[in-house]
Amino acid sequence: MAARLSTKADYEGLLQSYDTWLFDCDGVLWQGTQLIPGAKEVLAFLRKSGKAVIFVTNNATQSRKMYKGKFEKLGIDAHVDEIVGSAYASAVYISSVMKLPKDKKVYVIGMSGLEEELRDEGISILGGTDPADNVLGSFSLENWTPDPAVGAVLCGLDVAMNYTKFSKAFNYLLRNPGCEFLATNTDSTYPTAHGLLPGAGTVSAPLRFALGRDPLSIGKPAGTMLECIKAKHDFDPARTIMVGDRLNTDIEFGKNGGLATLLVLTGITKESEISGPNASPTVPDYVTQSIGDLRALIEE
Repeated sequence: MAARLSTKADYEGLLQSYDTWLFDCDGVLWQGTQLIPGAKEVLAFLRKSGKAVIFVTNNATQSRKMYKGKFEKLGIDAHVDEIVGSAYASAVYISSVMKLPKDKKVYVIGMSGLEEELRDEGISILGGTDPADNVLGSFSLENWTPDPAVGAVLCGLDVAMNYTKFSKAFNYLLRNPGCEFLATNTDSTYPTAHGLLPGAGTVSAPLRFALGRDPLSIGKPAGTMLECIKAKHDFDPARTIMVGDRLNTDIEFGKNGGLATLLVLTGITKESEISGPNASPTVPDYVTQSIGDLRALIEE
């Protein structure tokens, strides 16, 4: 059973036990463009206390540089190398793990932030924000010549999703058995300031149905994200805690990596999922209502 945190002594115990703090962003630090009350103060206090802070997000619509801009707008101190997103992890996976040959290309369903991370890793891309792929209406194979250099299809959240992109991605995967089917993440939803919206998993879902196969998902809870963090940061898993709002991504990610886990209830996961007869089998180590609760450590 998860330990419920509520007193200053509870939060002091947490502070003494963990040196490295990994934070999900959407639903933990902010909802859309609205900062969670107290998030800024808690992060600043952790830094002042000598803790390492790393931001781990499945949101693949923005690059790390874009995310840094969002942090700055919200008044939060963050460095680019402290930000690990599924867009960045996907680019690192393709270049360093898959070792996609330089003469090969990736067909992208996704947005400019994902494209930026891929290009920064020296990966050639097709699709994405290309105007030729961002058209509505019917798609004809008769008027399309597939690029034989495409060695992978990568799906991230794309708010300009259309039948043309689905059709091209489907055919690259169908015609070439060696073409890799990848997803930045498979989150079913994501939280905004005004409620839930469909997540990146809904973008790859039609292809999964049409092809009868699943993509390799790179974001949380997959270990690929943790390997990217380990490549950049030196930390002891036994002294590290993952703070998230979602059981099947953040909390499972932490558990799979041997980290402690803290669930906040300001995002996806609701109270009914962690208690009662219908509780999830995924159990966090700790639960608190909001990251702002840790302000108890600051208050005299």
